[in-house]
Amino acid sequence: MFYYLLRLFQEVDFPGRHLMDYITFRAGISFTLALILALICGHDIIGRLQKMQVGEVVRNLGLEGQMKKTGTPTMGGVIIILSILIPCLLFGNLGNIYMLLMIVATLWMGAIGFLDDYRKLKYHNKDGLKGKYKIIGQVGLGLLVGVTMWLSPSIVMSENHEVETNDHKTEIVVSNQSVKSPQTTIPFVKDNNFNYEWLTSWIKDAKTAQTMGWIVFILVVIVAVTAVSNGANLTDGLDGLCAGTSAIIGVALAVMAYLGGNIIYSGYLNIMYIPGSEELVVYAGAFIGALVGFLWYNAFPAQVFMGDTGSLTLGGILAVFAILIRKELLIPLLCLIFFLEDMSVVVQVAYFKATKRKYGEGRRVFKMTPLHHHFQKAGDRNIRCLVNFPKNPIPESKIVTRFWIVGILLAALTFVTLKIR
Repeated sequence: MFYYLLRLFQEVDFPGRHLMDYITFRAGISFTLALILALICGHDIIGRLQKMQVGEVVRNLGLEGQMKKTGTPTMGGVIIILSILIPCLLFGNLGNIYMLLMIVATLWMGAIGFLDDYRKLKYHNKDGLKGKYKIIGQVGLGLLVGVTMWLSPSIVMSENHEVETNDHKTEIVVSNQSVKSPQTTIPFVKDNNFNYEWLTSWIKDAKTAQTMGWIVFILVVIVAVTAVSNGANLTDGLDGLCAGTSAIIGVALAVMAYLGGNIIYSGYLNIMYIPGSEELVVYAGAFIGALVGFLWYNAFPAQVFMGDTGSLTLGGILAVFAILIRKELLIPLLCLIFFLEDMSVVVQVAYFKATKRKYGEGRRVFKMTPLHHHFQKAGDRNIRCLVNFPKNPIPESKIVTRFWIVGILLAALTFVTLKIR
Protein backbone atom coordinates (compact mmCIF):
# COMPACT_ATOMS: atom_id res chain seq x y z
CA MET A 1 0.00 0.00 0.00
CA PHE A 2 2.71 2.51 1.01
CA TYR A 3 4.72 1.37 -2.02
CA TYR A 4 1.98 2.55 -4.40
CA LEU A 5 1.04 5.58 -2.28
CA LEU A 6 4.52 7.10 -2.42
CA ARG A 7 4.87 6.32 -6.11
CA LEU A 8 1.76 8.42 -6.77
CA PHE A 9 3.53 11.46 -5.31
CA GLN A 10 6.93 10.97 -6.92
CA GLU A 11 6.47 14.11 -9.02
CA VAL A 12 5.89 16.15 -5.88
CA ASP A 13 9.06 17.57 -4.35
CA PHE A 14 9.24 16.31 -0.78
CA PRO A 15 11.99 14.46 1.16
CA GLY A 16 11.93 10.68 0.85
CA ARG A 17 9.66 10.50 -2.20
CA HIS A 18 12.03 8.06 -3.93
CA LEU A 19 12.72 5.80 -0.94
CA MET A 20 10.36 3.11 -2.20
CA ASP A 21 12.54 2.74 -5.29
CA TYR A 22 15.32 1.26 -3.16
CA ILE A 23 15.07 -2.47 -2.52
CA THR A 24 17.39 -2.24 0.50
CA PHE A 25 15.17 0.39 2.16
CA ARG A 26 11.97 -1.60 1.64
CA ALA A 27 13.68 -4.82 2.78
CA GLY A 28 15.00 -3.09 5.90
CA ILE A 29 11.69 -1.56 6.85
CA SER A 30 9.90 -4.87 6.15
CA PHE A 31 12.33 -6.65 8.48
CA THR A 32 11.80 -4.05 11.21
CA LEU A 33 8.01 -4.03 10.92
CA ALA A 34 7.81 -7.84 10.85
CA LEU A 35 9.99 -8.06 13.96
CA ILE A 36 7.86 -5.49 15.83
CA LEU A 37 4.63 -7.17 14.74
CA ALA A 38 5.87 -10.57 15.91
CA LEU A 39 6.78 -9.12 19.30
CA ILE A 40 3.56 -7.17 19.81
CA CYS A 41 1.05 -9.47 18.13
CA GLY A 42 2.85 -12.53 19.49
CA HIS A 43 2.07 -11.54 23.07
CA ASP A 44 -1.63 -11.03 22.31
CA ILE A 45 -1.95 -14.17 20.17
CA ILE A 46 -0.26 -16.34 22.82
CA GLY A 47 -2.68 -14.99 25.44
CA ARG A 48 -5.63 -15.73 23.19
CA LEU A 49 -4.39 -19.26 22.48
CA GLN A 50 -4.05 -19.87 26.22
CA LYS A 51 -7.61 -18.72 26.83
CA MET A 52 -8.81 -21.00 24.03
CA GLN A 53 -6.82 -23.84 25.65
CA VAL A 54 -5.00 -24.51 22.38
CA GLY A 55 -2.27 -26.60 24.02
CA GLU A 56 0.24 -29.02 22.55
CA VAL A 57 -0.53 -32.74 22.87
CA VAL A 58 2.76 -34.37 23.95
CA ARG A 59 3.52 -38.09 23.88
CA ASN A 60 5.86 -39.40 26.56
CA LEU A 61 9.05 -40.46 24.75
CA GLY A 62 11.16 -40.61 27.88
CA LEU A 63 13.08 -37.42 27.11
CA GLU A 64 14.17 -35.00 29.80
CA GLY A 65 11.79 -32.07 30.27
CA GLN A 66 9.48 -33.28 27.52
CA MET A 67 6.30 -33.65 29.53
CA LYS A 68 6.70 -30.15 30.94
CA LYS A 69 5.78 -28.90 27.47
CA THR A 70 2.28 -30.38 27.69
CA GLY A 71 -0.30 -27.63 27.35
CA THR A 72 2.09 -25.07 25.85
CA PRO A 73 0.11 -23.06 23.27
CA THR A 74 0.62 -24.25 19.71
CA MET A 75 -0.40 -22.89 16.29
CA GLY A 76 2.05 -20.03 16.88
CA GLY A 77 2.81 -20.19 13.17
CA VAL A 78 -0.05 -17.71 12.82
CA ILE A 79 2.28 -15.11 14.37
CA ILE A 80 4.89 -15.80 11.69
CA ILE A 81 2.43 -15.74 8.80
CA LEU A 82 0.80 -12.44 9.85
CA SER A 83 4.19 -10.83 10.49
CA ILE A 84 5.32 -11.80 6.99
CA LEU A 85 2.21 -10.86 5.06
CA ILE A 86 1.48 -7.42 6.54
CA PRO A 87 4.90 -5.85 5.67
CA CYS A 88 4.76 -7.45 2.20
CA LEU A 89 1.31 -5.99 1.56
CA LEU A 90 2.42 -2.56 2.79
CA PHE A 91 5.87 -2.27 1.22
CA GLY A 92 5.95 -4.91 -1.51
CA ASN A 93 5.28 -4.48 -5.20
CA LEU A 94 2.12 -6.56 -5.60
CA GLY A 95 2.41 -6.32 -9.37
CA ASN A 96 5.60 -8.38 -9.22
CA ILE A 97 5.03 -12.05 -10.09
CA TYR A 98 7.73 -13.22 -7.67
CA MET A 99 6.15 -11.41 -4.72
CA LEU A 100 2.70 -12.74 -5.66
CA LEU A 101 3.95 -16.32 -5.81
CA MET A 102 5.56 -16.01 -2.39
CA ILE A 103 2.36 -14.63 -0.87
CA VAL A 104 0.36 -17.46 -2.45
CA ALA A 105 2.87 -20.04 -1.17
CA THR A 106 2.64 -18.58 2.36
CA LEU A 107 -1.16 -18.71 2.41
CA TRP A 108 -1.30 -22.12 0.71
CA MET A 109 1.06 -23.90 3.10
CA GLY A 110 -0.32 -21.96 6.06
CA ALA A 111 -3.79 -23.31 5.30
CA ILE A 112 -2.53 -26.90 5.13
CA GLY A 113 -0.63 -26.53 8.41
CA PHE A 114 -3.61 -24.84 10.10
CA LEU A 115 -5.93 -27.71 9.12
CA ASP A 116 -3.39 -30.20 10.45
CA ASP A 117 -3.10 -28.42 13.82
CA TYR A 118 -6.86 -27.92 14.05
CA ARG A 119 -7.54 -31.64 13.66
CA LYS A 120 -4.91 -32.51 16.25
CA LEU A 121 -6.46 -30.17 18.78
CA LYS A 122 -10.03 -31.09 17.95
CA TYR A 123 -9.49 -34.84 18.36
CA HIS A 124 -6.75 -34.57 21.05
CA ASN A 125 -4.18 -36.72 19.23
CA LYS A 126 -0.99 -36.34 17.20
CA ASP A 127 -2.41 -37.65 13.91
CA GLY A 128 -3.89 -34.46 12.49
CA LEU A 129 -4.44 -34.22 8.77
CA LYS A 130 -3.82 -37.48 6.92
CA GLY A 131 -0.40 -37.66 5.29
CA LYS A 132 -1.82 -38.14 1.81
CA TYR A 133 -3.72 -34.84 2.04
CA LYS A 134 -0.57 -33.00 3.10
CA ILE A 135 1.28 -34.50 0.15
CA ILE A 136 -1.54 -33.52 -2.22
CA GLY A 137 -1.34 -29.95 -0.93
CA GLN A 138 2.44 -29.82 -1.29
CA VAL A 139 2.34 -31.32 -4.78
CA GLY A 140 -0.38 -28.83 -5.69
CA LEU A 141 1.77 -25.89 -4.65
CA GLY A 142 4.78 -27.28 -6.53
CA LEU A 143 2.64 -27.74 -9.63
CA LEU A 144 1.26 -24.20 -9.36
CA VAL A 145 4.72 -22.65 -8.99
CA GLY A 146 6.30 -24.76 -11.72
CA VAL A 147 3.54 -24.14 -14.28
CA THR A 148 3.48 -20.40 -13.49
CA MET A 149 7.25 -20.17 -14.04
CA TRP A 150 6.78 -21.96 -17.34
CA LEU A 151 3.87 -19.94 -18.69
CA SER A 152 4.34 -16.48 -17.17
CA PRO A 153 6.01 -14.03 -19.60
CA SER A 154 7.33 -12.07 -16.58
CA ILE A 155 9.58 -14.90 -15.39
CA VAL A 156 12.69 -14.85 -17.54
CA MET A 157 16.46 -14.91 -17.07
CA SER A 158 19.53 -13.47 -18.74
CA GLU A 159 22.62 -15.53 -19.46
CA ASN A 160 26.19 -14.40 -18.90
CA HIS A 161 28.82 -14.69 -21.59
CA GLU A 162 32.49 -13.86 -21.93
CA VAL A 163 33.70 -11.08 -24.22
CA GLU A 164 37.21 -9.99 -25.08
CA THR A 165 38.05 -6.31 -24.57
CA ASN A 166 40.37 -4.18 -26.70
CA ASP A 167 43.30 -4.90 -24.40
CA HIS A 168 42.71 -8.66 -24.84
CA LYS A 169 41.21 -9.16 -21.39
CA THR A 170 38.14 -11.29 -20.76
CA GLU A 171 35.05 -9.77 -19.15
CA ILE A 172 31.74 -11.31 -18.09
CA VAL A 173 28.77 -9.52 -19.64
CA VAL A 174 25.09 -10.08 -18.94
CA SER A 175 23.07 -10.58 -22.11
CA ASN A 176 20.71 -7.75 -23.05
CA GLN A 177 18.16 -10.30 -24.18
CA SER A 178 16.09 -12.13 -21.59
CA VAL A 179 15.14 -15.71 -22.38
CA LYS A 180 12.46 -18.13 -21.25
CA SER A 181 14.38 -21.18 -20.17
CA PRO A 182 14.25 -23.84 -17.41
CA GLN A 183 17.78 -23.09 -16.29
CA THR A 184 19.08 -23.35 -12.75
CA THR A 185 22.28 -22.83 -10.80
CA ILE A 186 24.69 -25.63 -10.00
CA PRO A 187 28.09 -25.55 -8.28
CA PHE A 188 31.52 -26.69 -9.48
CA VAL A 189 31.13 -25.71 -13.16
CA LYS A 190 32.41 -22.66 -14.99
CA ASP A 191 29.14 -20.89 -15.78
CA ASN A 192 27.12 -22.37 -12.90
CA ASN A 193 24.12 -22.89 -15.21
CA PHE A 194 22.27 -26.11 -15.95
CA ASN A 195 19.40 -26.32 -18.44
CA TYR A 196 16.79 -29.02 -17.83
CA GLU A 197 16.26 -29.13 -21.59
CA TRP A 198 19.63 -30.85 -21.88
CA LEU A 199 18.04 -33.92 -20.28
CA THR A 200 15.51 -34.10 -23.11
CA SER A 201 17.80 -33.09 -25.97
CA TRP A 202 17.62 -36.65 -27.32
CA ILE A 203 14.06 -35.91 -28.50
CA LYS A 204 14.25 -35.04 -32.19
CA ASP A 205 11.43 -32.50 -32.28
CA ALA A 206 12.84 -29.28 -30.78
CA LYS A 207 9.51 -27.97 -29.50
CA THR A 208 8.67 -31.29 -27.82
CA ALA A 209 12.14 -31.43 -26.28
CA GLN A 210 11.65 -27.92 -24.87
CA THR A 211 8.25 -28.82 -23.43
CA MET A 212 9.61 -31.99 -21.85
CA GLY A 213 12.46 -29.97 -20.34
CA TRP A 214 9.93 -27.76 -18.56
CA ILE A 215 8.02 -30.83 -17.38
CA VAL A 216 11.22 -32.23 -15.84
CA PHE A 217 11.72 -28.86 -14.15
CA ILE A 218 8.17 -28.95 -12.73
CA LEU A 219 8.77 -32.44 -11.32
CA VAL A 220 11.93 -31.17 -9.60
CA VAL A 221 9.92 -28.26 -8.18
CA ILE A 222 7.29 -30.64 -6.76
CA VAL A 223 9.96 -32.84 -5.14
CA ALA A 224 11.75 -29.81 -3.67
CA VAL A 225 8.58 -28.28 -2.15
CA THR A 226 7.46 -31.61 -0.68
CA ALA A 227 10.88 -32.58 0.70
CA VAL A 228 11.77 -29.23 2.28
CA SER A 229 8.29 -28.73 3.74
CA ASN A 230 8.29 -32.17 5.37
CA GLY A 231 11.90 -31.72 6.51
CA ALA A 232 11.06 -28.45 8.27
CA ASN A 233 8.04 -30.13 9.83
CA LEU A 234 10.22 -32.88 11.31
CA THR A 235 12.84 -30.36 12.46
CA ASP A 236 10.27 -28.59 14.61
CA GLY A 237 10.82 -30.75 17.67
CA LEU A 238 12.96 -28.57 19.94
CA ASP A 239 12.42 -25.01 21.14
CA GLY A 240 13.73 -22.56 18.55
CA LEU A 241 15.28 -25.21 16.31
CA CYS A 242 13.12 -24.83 13.19
CA ALA A 243 12.68 -21.06 13.50
CA GLY A 244 16.40 -20.37 13.96
CA THR A 245 17.50 -22.76 11.22
CA SER A 246 14.94 -21.30 8.80
CA ALA A 247 16.10 -17.74 9.58
CA ILE A 248 19.71 -18.68 8.74
CA ILE A 249 18.63 -20.24 5.43
CA GLY A 250 16.46 -17.17 4.77
CA VAL A 251 19.45 -14.84 5.13
CA ALA A 252 21.47 -16.91 2.64
CA LEU A 253 18.61 -16.92 0.12
CA ALA A 254 18.06 -13.17 0.59
CA VAL A 255 21.70 -12.48 -0.33
CA MET A 256 21.42 -14.73 -3.40
CA ALA A 257 18.20 -13.01 -4.46
CA TYR A 258 19.76 -9.56 -4.10
CA LEU A 259 22.84 -10.48 -6.11
CA GLY A 260 20.88 -12.36 -8.80
CA GLY A 261 18.38 -9.51 -9.15
CA ASN A 262 21.07 -6.87 -9.68
CA ILE A 263 22.49 -6.74 -13.20
CA ILE A 264 25.79 -5.22 -12.04
CA TYR A 265 26.50 -7.72 -9.27
CA SER A 266 25.34 -10.70 -11.30
CA GLY A 267 27.69 -9.73 -14.12
CA TYR A 268 30.59 -9.10 -11.76
CA LEU A 269 30.10 -12.40 -9.93
CA ASN A 270 29.22 -14.32 -13.11
CA ILE A 271 25.87 -15.57 -11.82
CA MET A 272 22.47 -15.81 -13.48
CA TYR A 273 20.60 -12.48 -13.74
CA ILE A 274 16.86 -12.78 -13.07
CA PRO A 275 15.00 -9.52 -13.83
CA GLY A 276 12.38 -8.68 -11.21
CA SER A 277 13.59 -11.21 -8.64
CA GLU A 278 15.10 -8.44 -6.52
CA GLU A 279 11.59 -7.93 -5.11
CA LEU A 280 12.07 -11.19 -3.23
CA VAL A 281 14.55 -9.40 -0.96
CA VAL A 282 11.62 -7.40 0.45
CA TYR A 283 9.80 -10.65 1.21
CA ALA A 284 12.96 -12.15 2.71
CA GLY A 285 13.32 -9.13 5.01
CA ALA A 286 9.81 -9.72 6.37
CA PHE A 287 10.46 -13.46 6.62
CA ILE A 288 13.65 -13.07 8.66
CA GLY A 289 12.15 -10.35 10.87
CA ALA A 290 9.10 -12.51 11.61
CA LEU A 291 11.28 -15.47 12.63
CA VAL A 292 13.56 -13.38 14.84
CA GLY A 293 10.50 -11.90 16.55
CA PHE A 294 8.93 -15.33 16.94
CA LEU A 295 12.13 -16.62 18.58
CA TRP A 296 11.53 -14.12 21.39
CA TYR A 297 8.71 -16.42 22.52
CA ASN A 298 9.86 -19.73 21.00
CA ALA A 299 13.41 -19.84 22.40
CA PHE A 300 14.01 -22.33 25.22
CA PRO A 301 11.89 -22.64 27.30
CA ALA A 302 9.22 -21.94 24.69
CA GLN A 303 6.11 -19.94 25.53
CA VAL A 304 4.53 -21.03 22.25
CA PHE A 305 5.10 -23.64 19.55
CA MET A 306 4.74 -22.86 15.87
CA GLY A 307 2.93 -26.14 15.20
CA ASP A 308 2.43 -27.44 11.67
CA THR A 309 0.90 -24.06 10.85
CA GLY A 310 4.42 -22.68 11.07
CA SER A 311 6.74 -25.56 10.20
CA LEU A 312 4.99 -26.68 7.01
CA THR A 313 4.74 -23.05 5.93
CA LEU A 314 8.41 -22.31 6.58
CA GLY A 315 9.54 -25.31 4.56
CA GLY A 316 7.24 -24.41 1.68
CA ILE A 317 8.41 -20.79 1.71
CA LEU A 318 12.11 -21.70 1.64
CA ALA A 319 11.62 -24.21 -1.17
CA VAL A 320 9.58 -21.86 -3.37
CA PHE A 321 11.98 -18.97 -2.71
CA ALA A 322 14.99 -21.09 -3.75
CA ILE A 323 13.13 -22.27 -6.86
CA LEU A 324 12.20 -18.73 -7.94
CA ILE A 325 15.83 -17.58 -7.81
CA ARG A 326 16.87 -20.78 -9.65
CA LYS A 327 18.80 -22.24 -6.70
CA GLU A 328 16.73 -25.40 -6.12
CA LEU A 329 19.69 -27.70 -6.79
CA LEU A 330 21.59 -26.00 -3.96
CA ILE A 331 18.83 -26.92 -1.48
CA PRO A 332 20.40 -30.29 -0.51
CA LEU A 333 23.42 -28.43 0.90
CA LEU A 334 21.75 -25.25 2.16
CA CYS A 335 18.87 -27.17 3.80
CA LEU A 336 20.95 -30.19 4.76
CA ILE A 337 19.65 -30.11 8.35
CA PHE A 338 16.09 -30.56 7.09
CA PHE A 339 17.16 -33.44 4.85
CA LEU A 340 19.10 -35.16 7.63
CA GLU A 341 16.02 -34.94 9.86
CA ASP A 342 13.94 -36.33 7.01
CA MET A 343 16.33 -39.13 6.09
CA SER A 344 16.92 -40.16 9.71
CA VAL A 345 13.25 -41.13 9.95
CA VAL A 346 13.28 -42.91 6.58
CA VAL A 347 16.46 -44.86 7.39
CA GLN A 348 15.25 -45.73 10.89
CA VAL A 349 11.93 -47.14 9.68
CA ALA A 350 13.49 -49.04 6.76
CA TYR A 351 16.23 -50.58 8.92
CA PHE A 352 13.77 -51.53 11.68
CA LYS A 353 11.48 -53.33 9.24
CA ALA A 354 14.37 -55.09 7.48
CA THR A 355 15.93 -56.36 10.72
CA LYS A 356 12.56 -57.43 12.08
CA ARG A 357 12.03 -59.64 9.02
CA LYS A 358 15.56 -61.04 9.30
CA TYR A 359 16.03 -61.45 13.06
CA GLY A 360 12.45 -61.47 14.33
CA GLU A 361 13.00 -58.23 16.23
CA GLY A 362 13.49 -54.73 14.92
CA ARG A 363 16.79 -52.92 15.40
CA ARG A 364 17.59 -49.25 15.04
CA VAL A 365 20.21 -47.04 13.44
CA PHE A 366 19.65 -44.12 15.85
CA LYS A 367 18.52 -44.07 19.45
CA MET A 368 15.49 -42.06 18.38
CA THR A 369 14.30 -40.06 15.38
CA PRO A 370 14.00 -37.38 14.11
CA LEU A 371 17.72 -36.81 14.46
CA HIS A 372 17.57 -34.07 17.12
CA HIS A 373 15.92 -36.53 19.55
CA HIS A 374 18.88 -38.91 19.08
CA PHE A 375 21.10 -36.39 20.87
CA GLN A 376 18.49 -35.83 23.57
CA LYS A 377 18.24 -39.50 24.55
CA ALA A 378 20.73 -41.28 26.81
CA GLY A 379 22.50 -44.38 25.51
CA ASP A 380 20.81 -47.65 26.47
CA ARG A 381 22.50 -51.05 26.28
CA ASN A 382 19.11 -52.73 26.06
CA ILE A 383 18.31 -50.94 22.81
CA ARG A 384 20.17 -52.26 19.78
CA CYS A 385 21.18 -49.38 17.55
CA LEU A 386 24.11 -48.76 15.24
CA VAL A 387 24.77 -45.22 16.49
CA ASN A 388 24.70 -45.31 20.29
CA PHE A 389 26.66 -42.15 21.06
CA PRO A 390 26.67 -39.76 22.77
CA LYS A 391 26.16 -41.88 25.89
CA ASN A 392 24.86 -38.95 27.93
CA PRO A 393 21.94 -36.81 26.76
CA ILE A 394 22.76 -33.30 25.53
CA PRO A 395 20.65 -30.43 26.93
CA GLU A 396 17.99 -29.18 24.53
CA SER A 397 19.30 -25.60 24.35
CA LYS A 398 22.80 -26.85 23.46
CA ILE A 399 21.47 -29.11 20.69
CA VAL A 400 19.58 -26.18 19.17
CA THR A 401 22.59 -23.86 19.31
CA ARG A 402 24.83 -26.47 17.70
CA PHE A 403 22.32 -27.06 14.92
CA TRP A 404 22.26 -23.30 14.30
CA ILE A 405 26.05 -23.28 14.05
CA VAL A 406 25.91 -26.14 11.54
CA GLY A 407 23.26 -24.19 9.61
CA ILE A 408 25.57 -21.15 9.39
CA LEU A 409 28.41 -23.37 8.19
CA LEU A 410 26.17 -24.91 5.50
CA ALA A 411 25.09 -21.46 4.31
CA ALA A 412 28.74 -20.41 4.01
CA LEU A 413 29.63 -23.61 2.14
CA THR A 414 26.74 -23.02 -0.27
CA PHE A 415 28.28 -19.71 -1.32
CA VAL A 416 31.77 -21.21 -1.46
CA THR A 417 30.70 -24.01 -3.83
CA LEU A 418 29.48 -21.42 -6.34
CA LYS A 419 32.98 -19.99 -6.61
CA ILE A 420 34.75 -23.36 -6.94
CA ARG A 421 34.66 -23.80 -10.71
